[in-house]
Amino acid sequence: MPDQRIVIVDNDAVFRRIVREKLEANGHIVDAAADVRQALKTLAENAHALAIIGLDADKSVELEVLQRILAENPDTALIVVSDPSVADAAGAAMALGAAAWLTKPVHPTILQSAVDRALDYRQLRYEVRDLRSAVDRKYGFENIIGRSGALLHVVDAAARAAQLEAPVLIRGEAGTGKELLAAVIHFNSRRKNGSFVPFYCPASGTQAESELFGTRGAKRIQSRFDQAEGGTLFLDEISELPMPVQTRLLEAIQDRQRSAKRRPDVRIIAATHRNLQAMVEDGTFREDLYYKLAVIPVELPPLRERSEDVPALVRHFFALSKEKHGRPNMVLPDSVLPFFCAYRWPGNIGELEQVVDRIVAFSQSDHVAISDLPEVLRRERVEADVLHLDLPPHGISLEGIERSLILRALKKFNWNQSRAAKYLDLSRKTLIYRMEKFGLRSLSTEDERNAAHGVPVPSSDRAAV
Repeated sequence: MPDQRIVIVDNDAVFRRIVREKLEANGHIVDAAADVRQALKTLAENAHALAIIGLDADKSVELEVLQRILAENPDTALIVVSDPSVADAAGAAMALGAAAWLTKPVHPTILQSAVDRALDYRQLRYEVRDLRSAVDRKYGFENIIGRSGALLHVVDAAARAAQLEAPVLIRGEAGTGKELLAAVIHFNSRRKNGSFVPFYCPASGTQAESELFGTRGAKRIQSRFDQAEGGTLFLDEISELPMPVQTRLLEAIQDRQRSAKRRPDVRIIAATHRNLQAMVEDGTFREDLYYKLAVIPVELPPLRERSEDVPALVRHFFALSKEKHGRPNMVLPDSVLPFFCAYRWPGNIGELEQVVDRIVAFSQSDHVAISDLPEVLRRERVEADVLHLDLPPHGISLEGIERSLILRALKKFNWNQSRAAKYLDLSRKTLIYRMEKFGLRSLSTEDERNAAHGVPVPSSDRAAV
């Protein structure tokens, strides 16, 4: 940031001296210039936070000169001081970007107040610029960790979605980074200067309705649509909205599409870990709302399907955690990375980040050893040979094998999802996600009773739809 220096530009030597003395008495570093040529030289020699420019009745400092000063010194705030007779010129200077206009004679208190406001506003501009720069760095597509084919496909789809205005539906397991991807789309779109408003859709209809659409009266709640004006509304776990709230959301979207007067400038990005198409078929999610939201569908792959990205993610979180815990000398050898790659990460990236953070926080040595890894990473995995799989000569479906293994595990434990998930080294949420993907559902009580008496299960097969 440039030095907090002030330059006074005025052809009145008495005015320059009085203002300089007052400002220096208040702790400012002040330079003075009698004309524009001297002012530009002074500004070129030292960066100044503020320039106080005098406009006389004869307009000895012309507006085009002010434009030049502002153009060559964009980080310098500007205050214009003039006789009341040149109000038009002073008003034009304000339009060019001056922070304040004062008329002569200027009271010292008023001058100092204007200087303080101009410097404060300049500081705020720096903070906003730094914040936007940090946001751009955090949410840039180039900063998405990983170069696997599965991830690059998602990045490409998200980059194209960022250039459009249509609603986006992101599907992926818990911990895959759905909110982060939604934020990346927002901050790389034309809406980047607007608000990104995340809203987790709770199961409680009353809470969801009041927070999503707002309330009036004594306990007024501003709607998320109003908060996201000019930006993006992110509806996380949209599948959890009760049917009445789904209906009202659909009506709100349709009303805003029909009426320009009522329509806010809001883009919707929704996300879910569930299969909304299956929910539509079950009658638990509105079909018309689904098609309103899923104009641009994006599928986030689980971490186990992009295992080649795991080493880069581990190193990334390791660096962040070292800084967080104040352990700059800590080293993570390459020899421990295969243990991270062999694990299936049922909690996805969120679980990986937590595991790395615990390792950094609790390791007694600055050199991470295998013994520092949690037992779940050190546990020996069952190799494929143990399953006695023969590879057919004409190829095999990996998804078909996964579906078959999940179905066999569910049957093994009488469709107890928690026990089957533990057996498969998955979280229960991940198992449910995979069951929905493959259309696996447990037998109903009636089907089980019919099967026990030899009655065939319908062809849709409730156990393998």
